[in-house]
Order: sequence, then structure tokens, then C-alpha cells
Amino acid sequence: MHDTDLNSDNLNSKVDIAALPFSQACENNKQPILEVLQIELQGFNHVLEIGSGTGQHSAHFAPNLPELQWQTSDVTNNHRHITAWHHAYPAPNLYAPLAFDLSTDSVPVNSQFNLPYDAMFTANTLHIISWALVERLFALAGDALPTEGKLIVYGPFNENGKYTSEGNQRFDAMLRAGNPDSGIRDKEDIVSLATTHHLLLCKTYAMPANNQLLVFQKY
Repeated sequence: MHDTDLNSDNLNSKVDIAALPFSQACENNKQPILEVLQIELQGFNHVLEIGSGTGQHSAHFAPNLPELQWQTSDVTNNHRHITAWHHAYPAPNLYAPLAFDLSTDSVPVNSQFNLPYDAMFTANTLHIISWALVERLFALAGDALPTEGKLIVYGPFNENGKYTSEGNQRFDAMLRAGNPDSGIRDKEDIVSLATTHHLLLCKTYAMPANNQLLVFQKY
């Protein structure tokens, strides 16, 4: 966590690691995602993570991507979870979460420095939020990113209007039962939406548990 008042030598002794908010999915996918980010973000400087959730991803990615400034963000209700992970696993290039509600906010900016974002990353968000908010996410990314900037998206996607696994079909049914506005998105719809905001799909990575990582680049 980027905070000069933190003493990283004794932080872990003060934090009950077992009590941290925990996502098994994050634990399972953090290393495969990191291996792709280490390839796709070479030469990049400043990443905004949209929807940092528990904070597990950022605490793993930042120290393993030391050349990047990793800025977390989420709705304020999740900040305590993210901050807990940052205190347990601090890194000099890891920044405390900014308030970011897709339904109302513009892209948040850290007032500590004036380095623009040249990449954005989001994991397991597009199937949780409504389609209207998916549209807003891509619109904001398209406006904020510079030419050749990247938007990297992780999660499950349908292919040609079909589920890629029975597990994804069950997961989609569960999502829609809880919130009819949520659900696994068709990859073709996402790609089409991206192009309207000058974001071109340049690479797709197959990931564990029938997930994908989509890399869009601004043109």
C-alpha cells in the first residue's frame, strides 16, 4: 500500500491473515492472470483496477509487476476489504482504493500524482453488473485510455451465443435467479460494444475453469 506511515516489517504480525476477506476464485486464478499481465503490460506504467473486490488480486499483482503503479478502485463498501489486504501485504506501487461507482462516477483519479492511466483491468465484473453498466464501463475506458492503451477483462463468456461449459450454464442460471440484470455475456456482444468505443480485441487467452481473458487495445 502506498503509505509512508506503514511499516512493512511488522504489518503481518499485527494482522490476522486468516480473518481477511477471502475469495477462493481469486486464489485459484490470481497466478494464471498474473502470467498474462506480465506479458500484456510490458512497457505500461499506470493501471486502474476496476472493481478490486476483496483486494486479493491487487495484493498479488502489484509486487509481481513492480514497474507498474497499481491503482485499486471499487464502491466504498468494499474499501475496508481491499485495505485489509493492502495492510497485510503492502507494496510500494500499490495504491489504496478510490471510490468508483459505475452508475454515477467518472474514472477516478489519484490526487497524489498526475500520471494518466495507460491500462485498465477488471475481473469477474461484467457478469455481475447490468448490461447498462457494462456499456458505461467500456465508454469510460474508451474515453480515458490513450491510443494503444489496454483494457483487460477476465471472466466467463459465451461463444456464439452458447455456454462454453455446463458449469457456466449453471452459474448463469444462479446469477439470473438472484438478479435478472446480471448473467454471463456473449463475447460477440462485448467485442461489438468495444469497437464502438475504439477498443479492438487483440488477444484472447483461455483461462482455468472455463474463463477467458480478453485484451482490448485503443485505436
